[in-house]
Amino acid sequence: MFGGDTRDLKPFTLEGAAAWCARLAAHPHAWVIEEKGRLIGEARLDRLDPHDRRASLAVGIYDPARLGKGLGTETVRLVLAYAFEDLGLHRIGIRVLAFNTRAIRCYAKCGFVIEGREREAALVGGERYDDVIMGLLAREYRS
Repeated sequence: MFGGDTRDLKPFTLEGAAAWCARLAAHPHAWVIEEKGRLIGEARLDRLDPHDRRASLAVGIYDPARLGKGLGTETVRLVLAYAFEDLGLHRIGIRVLAFNTRAIRCYAKCGFVIEGREREAALVGGERYDDVIMGLLAREYRS
């Protein structure tokens, strides 16, 4: 997901993989996405605000061959259960590039609603794209 454009993904070097693992291990609310012993992506709750009880969700599946298999939906649902049931959050937000229709469908399937659009907010490959802003409230998650 993370933008939906996997054309420029390159295999990790040993050093890059170690840095990626260290960064996730140091993050208090981050997980690797694993399938059959293979690390294929990550999920994080970023900008957790305990006062407002909200956070931002980030999900990335780096192996294009694993897209469309339901792994993103399963990952999002697991993170949402943790966020709303264990952490007691009130709201989860997510930003997704407008051309990433696969991710938008996944988030909608998990209960997120489109709240707006930030025009030409992201620069990807030298081109400007809109960000779609989506959110999910605890009461919507529970229903």
